[in-house]
Amino acid sequence: MRKFKVAVVGATGAVGLEMIKMLESRNFPTESIKFLASESSIGKKLIYNGEKITVELLTKKSGKGIDIALFSAGATVSKEFAPYFVADDCFVIDNSSAWRMEKDIPLVVPEVNSHDLKKDKKLIANPNCSTIQMVVALKPIHDFAKIKRVIVSTYQSVSGAGQKGINELTEQVKAWAKGESIPTANKFQYQIAFNLIPQIDVFTDNGYTKEEMKMTNETKKIMGDNSIEVSATCVRVPVFRSHSENIWIETEKPISLQEAKELLSKAEGIQLMDEPKSKKYPMPLFAENMQTIYVGRVRADISTKNNALMFWVVSDNLLKGAALNAVQIAETLVKNELI
Repeated sequence: MRKFKVAVVGATGAVGLEMIKMLESRNFPTESIKFLASESSIGKKLIYNGEKITVELLTKKSGKGIDIALFSAGATVSKEFAPYFVADDCFVIDNSSAWRMEKDIPLVVPEVNSHDLKKDKKLIANPNCSTIQMVVALKPIHDFAKIKRVIVSTYQSVSGAGQKGINELTEQVKAWAKGESIPTANKFQYQIAFNLIPQIDVFTDNGYTKEEMKMTNETKKIMGDNSIEVSATCVRVPVFRSHSENIWIETEKPISLQEAKELLSKAEGIQLMDEPKSKKYPMPLFAENMQTIYVGRVRADISTKNNALMFWVVSDNLLKGAALNAVQIAETLVKNELI
């Protein structure tokens, strides 16, 4: 089997570290690997397959000789450096929001739209974490009954805001446990410990946040169907890892509860955990560090006679919501001989 020269950009960040773990644990065919980051991380040592590898400075020439680069260093860095990697004939899988809605750039969740990957499309966007887990759950139902409308409320963990989000919740909980004053919020708009914040990212003119609009616009692009109407409310919750979502859908074609459950149980990447009488349903506690999207609480909407269902979806946002999906894109490029 052919092996590939790989680079991880933003290697020392929360998602970058998970990308490294996923490449290693999933035995990605790596000939060599390079870890790249900003000046503050130069010289740090990271372990890959038992070998200590020194973090190097990201430059415009870092892509020379690299086959696949996984970027997780933010939109500004991606905008500046990704085009240089592509110019050096490197596939770039970018985890930031920089390229997601660009018309000619694939926005890919392999279980949903791997067909959008092409040999001549070197720059590939990794979708938003909350969008990824939702579209994987929507796909089998959409294929069967065509989804007309989606209303989703998210309960997103602090790791979605990176290591600073994790640190802020940790510090606030520790202070509370000691009976000390809770530190002033810095990363989030308000104290996150023992609180919920109904704002992720900034508000737009229509009253929705950018995070909510990402879910609307990215879903249409990934599903390849602009007719799907999506309305989201995104909430930050005091959980370290894994996002949860309550999803309501309306379909054009009738679909029974049993049909929906059967479709979900057979869908790639999904584990149906739906035994409410036995108190078996998805929770962040179960999903942390798992490479699976969990679906449960599947039920018909009793408030309408339309074709409407509700279900609960939980997934580790640092894995399937970011690092794992990026590595799966790389795996798909290899499997389909696009690289």
